[in-house]
Amino acid sequence: MSFLVSKPERIRRWVSEKFIVEGLRDLELFGEQPPGDTRRKTNEASAESIASFSKQEIMSSFLPEGGCYELLTVIGKGFEDLMTVNLARYKPAGEYVTVRRINLEACSNEMVTFLQGELHVSKLFSHPNILPYRATFIADNELWVVTSFMAYGSAKDLICTHFTDGMNELTIAYILQGALKALDYIHHMGYVHRSVKASHVLIAADGKVCLSGLRSNLSMISHGQRQRVVHDFPKYSIKVLPWLSPEVLQQNLQGYDAKSDIYSVGITACELANGHVPFKDMPATQGEGSTVGRI
Repeated sequence: MSFLVSKPERIRRWVSEKFIVEGLRDLELFGEQPPGDTRRKTNEASAESIASFSKQEIMSSFLPEGGCYELLTVIGKGFEDLMTVNLARYKPAGEYVTVRRINLEACSNEMVTFLQGELHVSKLFSHPNILPYRATFIADNELWVVTSFMAYGSAKDLICTHFTDGMNELTIAYILQGALKALDYIHHMGYVHRSVKASHVLIAADGKVCLSGLRSNLSMISHGQRQRVVHDFPKYSIKVLPWLSPEVLQQNLQGYDAKSDIYSVGITACELANGHVPFKDMPATQGEGSTVGRI
């Protein structure tokens, strides 16, 4: 990983600051924050459903108890500000982890269903280049999702902090190799990721690259059969529009398939090479009654 930075000592200091600096810039580990404030309290059936799901789906030996985690600094927000992302310490092992805390009482039924889908996918997937979910559980009306702490943050963090004019080709190749391995696995499992971007490509302290953003994944398997194309538009995705392929944005009868993720990889490569995403200043598509307008 020495080629990732020209000054390794500077990076080590930067990583150390992640543990002590309040108001750390949002690492964007878990997707975008959609505009608006359309919250409504979920009904009891939905809350009980996700509680039952999360209690059963423990992704590792990490204990599903809030008291086992010492919450440290807040490192992000998301999901219409219903989600707080904390750097935390898992007390039994002294290991640093990331904890997403989602206020279920303020979630709509649709949001709860959306979260259930993410938890299902995270349990289904097991690959070294996909961000592992260590535990999920309910604590004080909050859904807690515990994941590994990625010390270097996201590839977007690196270009914002150390590569403002873009990364060199060797670094880009290294980062995209890990992301492509994850995508190959996701596609083999019959899913489309639909949210490949630099902020969803995370780098651990040992240099391992992991892909996150599982909440936008969509299965191409219906009634036991793999579909040739799908037509669903990803929810809560206004800020991911510059990375989406034309066939996803067009929303026509031709639909799209897993190849749409490869377009997103290309846009991500441009993002890493130039220090910013193409078309970043282009306004989001608007239109009364359009799919994007309803998100």
